[in-house]
Amino acid sequence: MQSQSSPVKRTDKPRPWYTHRWPWLLMLGPALVILAGGYTTWLAFSRPDALVVDDYYTQGKAINQDLRRDRAAAALGLVSTLAYEPAAGKLTGTLLGKGVPVGGKIRLRMVHSTLPEKDFSLDVQPDQRGGFAVALPMLEKARWQVLIENERRDWRLSGAWIWPQQQGITIKADLPPLD
Repeated sequence: MQSQSSPVKRTDKPRPWYTHRWPWLLMLGPALVILAGGYTTWLAFSRPDALVVDDYYTQGKAINQDLRRDRAAAALGLVSTLAYEPAAGKLTGTLLGKGVPVGGKIRLRMVHSTLPEKDFSLDVQPDQRGGFAVALPMLEKARWQVLIENERRDWRLSGAWIWPQQQGITIKADLPPLD
């Protein structure tokens, strides 16, 4: 006797593609790249380019003048020390040339490493011993570029100060003077 087997009918219909997790997981990567690209484009167009200089040629020519001022400071043997006392809200320092106090008004500029709106300038008058103190309510945690120059801008001292890791700094004129 032969029995005929009837074909097995499959009642399960295949599920549509969107009900499986693998297509969604594979589409997640390109979707994240598109979102990240949109965010990067928004950042590029919404933020100013603060560190880009329009007239770089003039800036380059000014470097030679700055080097002349640095050499003049080296010829005078200028050394400055600065310290900040946050509790007193005071910036103190000295300015000496070959161990002798330097007379006249000086300008102390503190330049923030990335945000130009945080830069500030202080005019100070050293006393007979070359010391000075000026009120400074708060010095932000940052890497500051310190520039010290006289009123006529004949010489210049410059150095970097990482506050508060460095409580104080000493800036020396280190370029050899031209012969």
